[in-house]
Amino acid sequence: MKSETCCVLIPSLSPDQRLEEYADALIGAGFGGLIVVNDGSSAEYDPIFERLAAKDRVTVLRHEVNRGKGQALRTGFAHILEHTNFQGVITADSDGQHTVKDTLHLAELLEEDKRELLLGSRDFSRNSIQVPPKSRLGNRITSVVFHLLYGPKLPDTQTGLRAFVRSLIPMMLEVSGDRFEYEMNQLMYCARDRIPMVAVPIETIYHDENKGTHFHPVRDAWRIYKLIFGNFFRFMSASVICFLVDFLLFHVLSQFVLPGFMPNPIPVLGSDLRQIIATYGARIVSSVLNYKLNKRFVFSLQSCKGAPLRYFLLCVCVATASGLLVGALHMLMPSVSPTIFKIPVDLILFLVNYRIQQNWVFRPDNTEKESE
Repeated sequence: MKSETCCVLIPSLSPDQRLEEYADALIGAGFGGLIVVNDGSSAEYDPIFERLAAKDRVTVLRHEVNRGKGQALRTGFAHILEHTNFQGVITADSDGQHTVKDTLHLAELLEEDKRELLLGSRDFSRNSIQVPPKSRLGNRITSVVFHLLYGPKLPDTQTGLRAFVRSLIPMMLEVSGDRFEYEMNQLMYCARDRIPMVAVPIETIYHDENKGTHFHPVRDAWRIYKLIFGNFFRFMSASVICFLVDFLLFHVLSQFVLPGFMPNPIPVLGSDLRQIIATYGARIVSSVLNYKLNKRFVFSLQSCKGAPLRYFLLCVCVATASGLLVGALHMLMPSVSPTIFKIPVDLILFLVNYRIQQNWVFRPDNTEKESE
């Protein structure tokens, strides 16, 4: 995509001269427009924003009070959608961390008919001496957790340099979060809606170990991780309830009920038939309860086309895997109660089950969100 068909959106709070320098370079590079959102900066910064507003192809929007980076981005997105015809949107930070060369490169990679999110990814490897240790550690942890819970493997989840086409603006306006958590929520929305996220390597720049950042290490980190883990914790709560039901029923069936009918092990596919029957019996009851809880409590869905069948197939596969593994381990070590083996086996299957339910059973293209 040509740079003149793209605009660069910059949320800004208490900027210094680097913002003006970046703005001049972007306009000189041929971008069609630059939109700066003054997110409640004090009066002493008015001269900077006044000089920016006087420049050609620069629009300055203002929040009377600080409302956070997320709200500043939404203000800019709404303005672009309602008052411009730009086909590409690039978001960037105002602290000098993004080069014009990298910003231009993201614009070039945009394709008008391709719904994807381009992420300018910094180098967080040990070879990069630019990155402060706390930033490297924080980003690595967040990237691993995001990959485990949502699928995409993103080397830089906290980058502010992002690009997407105009058709994605309505979705970006729906993304919740008023402050730094907005950018993480943006990634979660894209993962949910199966919008590809492409990591594009960019230059890694940190000024004075990033001391000028407005990111609060405790407050904003809490907001981000609360978002990442929120849905998973609800899923885990529902699963704990159903696990207790499943565990109790399995124990009763395998230790008291079935031995009365089948006193000796009956080998089936390298496992014990009694453990397989006990697994299925317990899983039928707990699965019905789990489906109801996940649909209403975890994913907040009113309806989900085809979900019962997909959930049933998933339960059969997971129960089969659990039963075969528990039975096989019990036959290898018959002196150990099968109940002991069930705990680690089901814990391993737990995360797999969450990912499959999130991306297949309750997939967003066949769901209707609960009306508020």
